[in-house]
Amino acid sequence: MTFDQQPQPPAAPSPRREDPRTALEEALHEIKRVIVGQDAMLERLLVALLAGGHVLLEGVPGLAKTLTVKTLAQVLGGTFRRIQFTPDLVPADLIGTRVYRPDTGALETELGPVFGNFLLADEINRAPAKVQSALLEVMQEQQVTIGGETYPMPQPFLVLATQNPIESEGTYPLPEAQVDRFMMKVLVDYPTPTEEAAVVDRALGPAAAPRERLSIADLERFARAAQGVLVDREVIQYAVALADATRRPERYGLDDVAGFVEYGASPRGPIGLVQAARALALLRGRGYVAVSDVRDLAPDVLRHRIVLSYDALTENVTADQILERVFAAVDEPPSDHLRRAPEKVA
Repeated sequence: MTFDQQPQPPAAPSPRREDPRTALEEALHEIKRVIVGQDAMLERLLVALLAGGHVLLEGVPGLAKTLTVKTLAQVLGGTFRRIQFTPDLVPADLIGTRVYRPDTGALETELGPVFGNFLLADEINRAPAKVQSALLEVMQEQQVTIGGETYPMPQPFLVLATQNPIESEGTYPLPEAQVDRFMMKVLVDYPTPTEEAAVVDRALGPAAAPRERLSIADLERFARAAQGVLVDREVIQYAVALADATRRPERYGLDDVAGFVEYGASPRGPIGLVQAARALALLRGRGYVAVSDVRDLAPDVLRHRIVLSYDALTENVTADQILERVFAAVDEPPSDHLRRAPEKVA
């Protein structure tokens, strides 16, 4: 170093990398350069990533479910894998298998396409029971067992499964145990006419190329920050009461609803609800969980955990209709005392 070359001070950390809300909003804005509308779905996907949960997307074809997951992986710098589920799929097509090499006379393990940060399980309800069982271990245990050896999944690992609600031919109903492993079930609806016009307009030109805005390391750091978001005990009790009202509705004055529910939400319901509310609070720039966070996410976290009775199916009563009654019957805790919590999470 010469005398006229003075050492430079270290560069200040980028605010985008330090503040979770700013960084996540920038990532969300980049995704919206490609995906028009579907704001609720995009927000739920980021919440699931921060909370470490899986998401089941249900919607008719053509609503950009596949494109959304692919774009999410590009913006967040992770690896993307897509598996088209079909009735002839076998577990080895999913997790991998052991292959005999004649030249060496040895068995080698070839890992399957599940090994990525973002796994899109397209039309998941078309796969038979053996494949569903293999995917269940991947989702719950975050690992794969092949030939007696265990291979951990890369972190973060998120399964985003899609299913078509209007077609039942050649499909297999998902086991309740597997459905319960999804933190959220998000219903993807049609865009508004204004949003659809924007979609058509963008389709006339070259496709936008999303840029990486966050790294996997950033995402893991923000996930740890979400675990530090404060949760008041009354908020936890409110989440538990919502789940309990789906199991024992008569305790909450919902005697007419009891006949429509075969089984209510499992304990994974309130656990996932509070974890997701933590991530949503971080995304909204708060260091504490508000009652509104729990209320906003409750339909997505609880709807697939309610097993409807035969009476509900014959009378076309949906889980969402039951949840609306539950929300009206369960008293929300006062939220004024929650505002004394820190406003930001570093």
